Amino acid sequence: MPWSVRWVGGCGAQSQKQCKKSSFAFYQAVRDLLPVWFLEDMRTMEVFHWEDGGKVSVYSPSEALLYALVHDHQPYARHLLTKFPQSALAVPSQSFSCCQSAPHLAMAVRYNRVRVLFRILKAIQTLPPADRAAHLDRQGCSRVEGGKTALHMACELVRPECLLLLLGHGAAPCLQDSAGNTPVDTLLQQISHMPAANMRAKLLCLDCLFFFVPQDLKFAMKQQLLDNRQQWQDLLGENRFQCLVGLAPPSLFVRAMRVLIRTISPEHFPEALDNLPLPHFLKPLDLKLES
Repeated sequence: MPWSVRWVGGCGAQSQKQCKKSSFAFYQAVRDLLPVWFLEDMRTMEVFHWEDGGKVSVYSPSEALLYALVHDHQPYARHLLTKFPQSALAVPSQSFSCCQSAPHLAMAVRYNRVRVLFRILKAIQTLPPADRAAHLDRQGCSRVEGGKTALHMACELVRPECLLLLLGHGAAPCLQDSAGNTPVDTLLQQISHMPAANMRAKLLCLDCLFFFVPQDLKFAMKQQLLDNRQQWQDLLGENRFQCLVGLAPPSLFVRAMRVLIRTISPEHFPEALDNLPLPHFLKPLDLKLES
């Protein structure tokens, strides 16, 4: 193979050049969706990258998963999460992530990799509860990501499938980012953008949030909604507006969905949505994911 690097020794410029060549070859191989066995042979035997401080390292399953996410290599992501469920979600090296926490959920949301996100969330469910929460509610670097969680990003980028998967697997719906915004605030900011593009998907995200947030939700934009009542009623519809600011209780549908969704454990989400006693057209999303 033209990119083979069988041995890299020392700390000189030649070693660093070989690492760069090897690293780019692996990136290309994942991008080109080459077979899983081939990628794993490269990763474990031939591919090196140059870390800060002059350290030569092979790619970890965590770093390989980030490449699989970027290029939507679903078979490779599935292999990594199945064979290395913990190390695939471990913290990557500093050359891959600016803050020392695992960014895989946020990356899956950013690139809208719904099926890979689904598999990551299933892998997270196998971890101890404390580790589970650390992954689900990881707040990104305050300098680069503004302390946003993956749920904030799903609202900011208007990803209804990602949003519902995160909520159903236990992501906290009321956490604040560095600016003090909850996911509801982040979504309302997107709804207020003019012209009102992609409004159907934005309102669908808001409806999904209604199923999971507490009735007495506190959010930063509440007073702004009250001060500009007519504008927000036009944007949200009167029922959503009144429910959101606490002027009316949630609709019977929302209350029923809150009760029903609480009966579904994260381990069985979203598959168990199909078993809810509701007609198909009333179900919040039509997620067609592999079991």
